[in-house]
Amino acid sequence: MLGAWRSHSDYQSFLVENIQPIYASDKNRVLQFSEALSKLYNLDLDVLKLVLEPYYSNTGSPAKNQPEVFRSFVLMSLLKCHSITKWVYMLHHDDLLCYMIGVSPDNIPGVGTHYDLINRLWLEDPDIEKDRQDSLHPFKRKPRKKLAKNQKLPPRHPGIIQKFVDLALQGKIFESRPEKLLQQIFADVAVRPSANAGILGDIEKLTISGDGTCIKTGGSPFGIRTCDCANKGIFNCDCHRKFSDPDARYGWDSYHETWFYGYSGYFLVTYNEELKSDIPIYLRLVEAPRYDGVTAIIALSEARALYPDFVFDKFIGDCAHDNYPTYHLLNKWNIKPVIPLNKKNKNNSKYQGTIKINENGIPVCMAGLSMVYNGFMKDRNRIKWRCPFATGKVDSCNCKDKCSSSDYGRTVYTKPSSDPRLFTVIPRGSDEWKGEMKKRTSSERVNKRLLNDYELELSKTRGKKRWSFWIMIHSINIHLDARLKKSKFDFISMLDGLLGRVA
Repeated sequence: MLGAWRSHSDYQSFLVENIQPIYASDKNRVLQFSEALSKLYNLDLDVLKLVLEPYYSNTGSPAKNQPEVFRSFVLMSLLKCHSITKWVYMLHHDDLLCYMIGVSPDNIPGVGTHYDLINRLWLEDPDIEKDRQDSLHPFKRKPRKKLAKNQKLPPRHPGIIQKFVDLALQGKIFESRPEKLLQQIFADVAVRPSANAGILGDIEKLTISGDGTCIKTGGSPFGIRTCDCANKGIFNCDCHRKFSDPDARYGWDSYHETWFYGYSGYFLVTYNEELKSDIPIYLRLVEAPRYDGVTAIIALSEARALYPDFVFDKFIGDCAHDNYPTYHLLNKWNIKPVIPLNKKNKNNSKYQGTIKINENGIPVCMAGLSMVYNGFMKDRNRIKWRCPFATGKVDSCNCKDKCSSSDYGRTVYTKPSSDPRLFTVIPRGSDEWKGEMKKRTSSERVNKRLLNDYELELSKTRGKKRWSFWIMIHSINIHLDARLKKSKFDFISMLDGLLGRVA
C-alpha cells in the first residue's frame, strides 16, 4: 500500500529549513547546486500521488518515501549519476543531497527501494518479464549490408502503415502497453504543469514535430552461450543464447551510416519561440528496426488519447512520414501535415487533374512560372492560386495577353482531396510552409539533449523498462529547464531574502 505522502508545500518548507544553516556556514557548497535546488523546489509531485494510488494495494506494508525516491531519480539525472548503487553511496556521505531529495540522513532510501519504484511503474506481468529475461533467444548477427547515406530502413511489412491507420481511425490504440503509466506520469507531472505555465503556448492550436532517434543499449549483442558447441570445436554457432537485454535489436543509424544494437526512441515535441526551448510532450521506445512512419501513427493516436484537451493543429515530420495513409489520417483528424516529399516516391502520385503542377504540387502557369498561394478556402476545402505577374511576383510575362485579360490575373484551385500528399493545406514552398519546416529540428534537438546533455547512453542501461523510465526522468528535467527560464525563479536569491529578513 502507499505510505504517508509528504505534500509539496511540506517538502518546500523542509528544504528551506535544512538548507539555510548549510548555506549560512558554507555558501559555496550550496551554490554548486543552485540550479538543481531551483528545479526541485518547483517540482510539484502532489499530482503523482493521484496517479500512483490505483497501482498500490490497500493492504500490506506501506511503501515509504515514494515522492522522495522519485525526486531522487530527478536529482540523479540533473547530476548525471548513472548508477543507483553509486548514487545511494553518495547520499550516505552527503547530507546536502539527502535534504535536496527530501529525507534526513538517517532515513535514506536504499538501492532496492529505487529499483522497486521502477518496477512498479512498468505495467507488465512480472512473471512474463522474468520468463523472457531467463529464457533463450535466437542469436542475430550484425547485418553486413549497409544502406545509402540518409537512407532509413523501410517498413518490414508492406501495407503495415495503412493497417495502423485503419486501427487509429477506429479509435483502437495499445491500451495494454507496459509504458502507459510512465507516459501518464510524464503528462501529469511535466507536460500539464508546463501547459498551465504557458510553456506550450496555445494548447488548442499546437504544432508538434515527430522524429525517431537511435539508442544503443548497454547489453551485449552476442549474449551468453549455453550450448556445448565450443567443446566440439564449433566457435561460430547460431544456437539460442541468453541475453541481458532480450528486447534489443539491430537497427540502421542513417546519420552515422552504421548499424547499432538497441532501440529506437520516438518523441513528439513542440517549440516555444519566446524561450527558444524544445518541449517534449510524448515519449515512446520501440524496436530498433521499426520504421518512423509506422511509429508515428501509434504516437499520434496515443498522444491524442493522453491529452484529450489538447488540439494538434500541425504535424511536422521528415520524409519517412511521406505516405498517403499518414496524410489521410492527419486530414481526418484536422491536423495540417508539414512533411517533405520523399524523392523515392517521386512518381507515386494520385493526381490525375488537367492543371500542370511542379514537383511540390504548386500549379504552373502558361509561362512556366509557379503560381502564387492566395489562401485556403475552408468552406470549399480548396486552395486558391493566382497569377505571379498580377500579384507582382514577377516584373513581366510574355503570356499575359494569351493567359487572361483581367487585371486580377488567372486564378486556379487545387483540392487536398484530389491528392492529399501533393496539395497540402499549407502549400509546399509557401512562406508559411518554410516557417513551419524550420521547427522540425526541435525534435532532433530534444534527441540531442537526451543523448548528450543528460548522457542517456552512458548509463549502459539494459531493458526497455529502464530505458523508458530514464527517458521520462530526463524529459521531466527538460520541462523544469523551460519553466525556470520562464519564471526566472532562483532558490539562492530566495534564501538570501529569507536570511536577510531573519537578520
